[in-house]
Formats: sequence, structure tokens, C-alpha cells
Amino acid sequence: MSGTYVIRGVRPVGAAALDLVVADGLIQEMGSGLSRAGAQVIDADGLIALPGLVDLHTHLREPGYEASETILTGSRAGAAGGYTALFAMPNTSPVADTAGVVEQELALGEAAGFVDVQPIGAVTVGQKGERLAELGAMAHSRARVRVFSDDGFCVFDPLIMRRALEYVKAFDGVIAQHAQDPRLTEGAQMNEGAVSAELGLTGWPAVAEESIIARDVLLAEHVGSRLHVCHLSTAGSVDIIRWAKKRGIAVTAEVTPHHLLLTEELVRGYDARFKVNPPLRRDEDVQAVREGLADGTIDIVATDHAPHPAEAKACEWQAAANGMVGLESALRVVHHAMVETGLLDWTDVARVMSSTPAAIGRLTGHGRPLAVGEPAHLALYDDTVRARFAIDDLRGRSTNSPYLGRELPGSTRWTLRAGVVTVRDGVVADAAEVHA
Repeated sequence: MSGTYVIRGVRPVGAAALDLVVADGLIQEMGSGLSRAGAQVIDADGLIALPGLVDLHTHLREPGYEASETILTGSRAGAAGGYTALFAMPNTSPVADTAGVVEQELALGEAAGFVDVQPIGAVTVGQKGERLAELGAMAHSRARVRVFSDDGFCVFDPLIMRRALEYVKAFDGVIAQHAQDPRLTEGAQMNEGAVSAELGLTGWPAVAEESIIARDVLLAEHVGSRLHVCHLSTAGSVDIIRWAKKRGIAVTAEVTPHHLLLTEELVRGYDARFKVNPPLRRDEDVQAVREGLADGTIDIVATDHAPHPAEAKACEWQAAANGMVGLESALRVVHHAMVETGLLDWTDVARVMSSTPAAIGRLTGHGRPLAVGEPAHLALYDDTVRARFAIDDLRGRSTNSPYLGRELPGSTRWTLRAGVVTVRDGVVADAAEVHA
């Protein structure tokens, strides 16, 4: 149940400091010197008020891989990072390729209560790339799935991809593609280039991403459907998306926080926390994706939060799992890589981390500017502090963060989902408080 709060001295993006009154899950008043009888007062003097963040690319692992994460623990991690909605990727067990599984995920998210969990449906049965999954049934289920992806696996067959793009037009859906040519990346361990040659590790060439994106934007143009490119990571990919948008193709793209900051040079230490798919790229690619995000070629930041148990990372590089946790650190990394460098301002951050991901996923009620009558999905962020990212900052089940020990700016002090406090003065609420 949501309470009544007076939030004092907060700084909405693009506006002067003011007070907010939150009650019945909505923003009821905005102004100066506000009060409400019986309300709890939140001293937010100087904190930035962002609309609750929305992640279009999260791995919550449940059902099937609860040793890595559950919908509850992942939801808590999301709240800690300022998120109020998470889109859950379908690589679960069983795969989220039927109405029954996506409705189960929706129900588990509702029971957890920390964020709105929106399931993503698989494009193909079992993510095997052989035949289309029950796209229509998932779209018309209680979960109202609008985003479909075989993430972790590329929809490699062009005929299957064309049919999927055609099918989702019927309910305004979007295909989110993991752009990776599987033949060009067999046995790949890191970005292909001088560093991979020096280390003797099999390379993951940029063209394996870029060739799939080029094919798929042409398919999307041909059938007149929406395409979303997951975790874009190369300078060439940015160029292709820029060309496609100029051509009027309905394509959107995301970049992860780690591809905005980290480079392939980190692989030299063979620390498997830095093993990810697509791999960390060259510094030139990092600069290109930053510029692409700044100029609007890349639409959003999505975490690709990929939790793994300790044993999946505490092993030799070749045997280690791909993936990084990222929900708790994403806003701080974007602050560091994009705001401190002057490439984005906080209005831009609200766009790329809240309003646009909600729009791409057709998620109503999220990503809305702060206004009277709007749902009280809020992240109150302190942009004046700096600290080393530590294990204690992680609130999920896994700890495979690439940022441990790295100094990052900022801190999420409060998160409210529909007027319910999920993070109170930097501490994630307990389940009893969320459901009170």
C-alpha cells in the first residue's frame, strides 16, 4: 500500500527545486512550501528527481536458474539502482515462449512488489531458432508481451526473422535482436583484434554484430515493422543504425553501461568479471557508442544485467560464463561516462533510461515526466557524492560486477514505485514495508 509523503527540496530534471506531495500512488501536488497532514516528510534537499528508471534488458533467471537470481532478488537490485520497471529476458527454464510462463513471471513480479516486471517473450520455441513461438498468445495474455527476443541467441535464419517481424506488426510488437553471427563467433572469447592476437584468445569480430544489424534493418524496412538492436557495441554498428534512421527505418538500439566505459584492455588480467557477450571492445568503439548515445543514434541505455553464481566466474577465462550484473551501478556509470563528460544532461538521462525504454516496450504508466496526476515512480539521486563501488552496494543474489573497487559518482537515495518506498535513504526496504 502506498503512503502519503511530502518530498521537500527535490530537483526535477530541467526545473528548479520544489516540493512534491505523493499520495494514493500519484503525484498530488507540486510547488513550494507544501505540507499534508499525517504525511511522512522526505528531506530531498538537492537530490535530482528522475522518473523511475526502466530497463529493457534484464536477466532475472527465474524460473529455472534461481541460484543466480530470482525475480525477488533481481527486483531488489533494480530498486537499489533507481529502477521501477524491468523487462525480463526469456532465457529461463522453461524458456518464456508460452503464455503460461510469461504469466508466471508477471505474477512473481507482482508478488515481489519492488518493481513492475514485464516479461519478454522468446521469438522461437526454446530459443532454438527453428520455428516461431506463441507470439500472439503471449501478446494477448495477462502479461501483454510486446517485446520478443531470443537474447543469448541470434535469430539467425532470415526467413524466421522476417516472419517474426511480420507477425508482431499485428499487435504493435517489436523484435529485439541479439546481433551475433554464430558462425563468425564460434569459440570466441573476447573482441577480435590486436589484444586477442597477443593473448592468443579466439576473437569475436565486429563484423559478426554489424552484418546481422545490416541485414535486419533491411528486413524491418521491407516488412514495415519495428526492430530493436540489443547491446550494440561497435563503431560500425553505430554507423549502420545512423544510416537506417536517416532512411526512415523503424529501428531502435540500446547500449549497455559497460560498453560505455570498459575496454578490451581489461581482459589482460584474465579476470572473468570482464567476460561478456558482446565482448568489451576497443577504446575507439567506446568513444563511438558514447557519441551515438549523445546524438540520439542509440536510443537507450539497458543494463543486460546477467547474474551468475560465484563458481561460474571463479574459474579459468575460457570456462567462465559471459555476463555482468549491472542494475545497481547503471545510473552511476552513465553519470560518470556521459554526464561528467558533458555528453548528456540529466534531462537526457531521464530520456535514455526511463521514457524511451518505456515507449519502446509499450509500457504504460512509466517514463512519464513528473507532473500532478502522474504515477509516483521516482528515483531520487544524489549527484554530489563519490564512492568506491563495493559488494555492499549489490542487492541481488550474484556479485559478478565489473565495477567492484572502482570509484563512481552518485548515489540513489530513494526509490518510489507507485508511491511505495522501495529504497529509503539508500537502504532497500524489506518485503513487509513494501507490502504494508
